Amino acid sequence: MKIFLGSDHVGLELKGKVKDYLIRCGHEVVDEGNDHPDPNDDFPVFAARVINAMNSSSEVDPKGILICGSGQGMCMAANRYKGIRAALCWNVAEAHAARNDDDSNVLCLSARSTPMKEAEAIINTWVSTAYAAAPRYIRRLKELDELA
Repeated sequence: MKIFLGSDHVGLELKGKVKDYLIRCGHEVVDEGNDHPDPNDDFPVFAARVINAMNSSSEVDPKGILICGSGQGMCMAANRYKGIRAALCWNVAEAHAARNDDDSNVLCLSARSTPMKEAEAIINTWVSTAYAAAPRYIRRLKELDELA
């Protein structure tokens, strides 16, 4: 699976570990984040890079992972884009629900409160869980797409 990855300066260290982990798991990683710490960078810039790369990709169902201090900022920025269903996941149960129920295509992680071992479990669950496509889930996603 090709995964687009980005972070701001606060998420840089975790992004590096996540990137290495994804590659070890056999995923292709497109890193749209900084390669050095810059305390003046802003998370919306990196969210935009990842989402734009996903949208211009030839992938049928592109996926992204965004990391910032809390994960909240990246999640808010990503969800401004049409067709993006970003989910901030802090445990395996949330990662499962985000994919199974909501067809999440962007996973957001908190660099401040997600240890790498937990990030691995969250990522594994998020990547391996298929969208259930139950009628109620399909209806809800359609309602989301119709929001102004």
